[in-house]
Amino acid sequence: MQPNAQNTAKPLSTALRYFYGVGDAGFKLMTNIETFYFTFFLTNIAKFSTTLTGVVGTAINIVDTILSWTYGGIINSVKAQKWGRYRSWLRVMPWIVPFLFAFQFLNISANPTASAVVIIAAGILSHIVWNFPYTANAALVNVVGKTPEDKATLASSRAAWNNLGGILFSYLGLPFANLLAGAVGENNKFAAAVFVLGLLMAVTYYAHFKMTDGYEEIEVEGSEAAKRNKTSIKDMFVSLFQNPTLIVLIIADLAKWCMNFVVSASAIYYFRYTAANEGLQAVYLLTTGIAATIGAYLFRYMSKGLTSRTSMIFAYAAAAICLILVYVLYSNATIVIVLMTIAMFFYGVQFAAAPALYADTVVYATWKSGKDASGWIMGLQVLPLKAAILLRGTLVPAALAAAGYRPDLDPATMSEAARQGLTVSFALIPGIFLAVGALLLIFGFRLTKDKVLHYQAEIDARK
Repeated sequence: MQPNAQNTAKPLSTALRYFYGVGDAGFKLMTNIETFYFTFFLTNIAKFSTTLTGVVGTAINIVDTILSWTYGGIINSVKAQKWGRYRSWLRVMPWIVPFLFAFQFLNISANPTASAVVIIAAGILSHIVWNFPYTANAALVNVVGKTPEDKATLASSRAAWNNLGGILFSYLGLPFANLLAGAVGENNKFAAAVFVLGLLMAVTYYAHFKMTDGYEEIEVEGSEAAKRNKTSIKDMFVSLFQNPTLIVLIIADLAKWCMNFVVSASAIYYFRYTAANEGLQAVYLLTTGIAATIGAYLFRYMSKGLTSRTSMIFAYAAAAICLILVYVLYSNATIVIVLMTIAMFFYGVQFAAAPALYADTVVYATWKSGKDASGWIMGLQVLPLKAAILLRGTLVPAALAAAGYRPDLDPATMSEAARQGLTVSFALIPGIFLAVGALLLIFGFRLTKDKVLHYQAEIDARK
């Protein structure tokens, strides 16, 4: 396929409208093994001390966070391959991930230090390799979608599939690993699970590669497209620091990820101690997972009437109200589950709206500088995600300590102050983050739909 001006107006296919995101579901299934069971693997299978467990997890997370902003920059600065600057990363690299990632869950030595070195190396390398296709996949929302409606549809589909992957994980997570244990042994079950789910991720990313065929302009060395899409380090930083709306969005986006990670890490404490009914957590996980998936899917329709920006602000404000009400009405577990389900519906909207807003900032940056830094800007979505993971490690323990939490607490004898205190990280802190994020978006995100359409029209005219 040669560069073709018609690419700018090519309508989304049915596959893109409803199935762009299967790769995100595959990615979610694979990475959730790490999210939920990596610490358990280190302490219960590798038999590491709590100190060494902390060192391993911290080392991987710190390097991952430091490198998180570089992937989009590299994609934008290197020579584009024959399948496109972004699509090409979905074709080969995902297949390398299962082989590297499996070693993160293998205890290959009786010497804990030697085993820890291998696990850290495997964790860092697997994350580096998968972050390139992950970033390229996010950038394709802006590359394939040529209008705000198309971008909202793609972002909505991705978010819905991502949340669906979270629901499927309840069946393809620990139960799947336990099934594989019969063939590979208890000690190797998580390595086998991430290997198989990693292959599934590669297959589903390849599906994205196929369904986006014909939507990305192929760059010939020296062509106008190559000059426009290949960016220098200076170009990338200009696109960031001359784009105050993008900076506001990155800061506000931290609230969304804080809601995700801090609430998830705190839920067990609410249901085990405050509600004194740990069994209710299964109901909570199911209802909130379904609600988030529905919210993500319905965003494509909300954005048509409210625009992506307004949908995001409304979702932030509504979720903040629900979470603060959870803190106030903490003693009634049924009301808490209902409120959290509503809040997670709006989280699904937030998750879908964010990439559409990042794509709008790409349009502004391209209009202003003449350089299309889609990979760099869309890749910056990872920054607030990684920052929220680090915040989770600080906020949740601090809130637990402030509430007087101890592992031997008896729910039957806890004071009301302690019971409510355990909802601070579960509801109050994320609610405050979201309220602040909504204000930042109201006063700091000034890109309206009309402005984006105007900028895009000028960009197309230049081409």
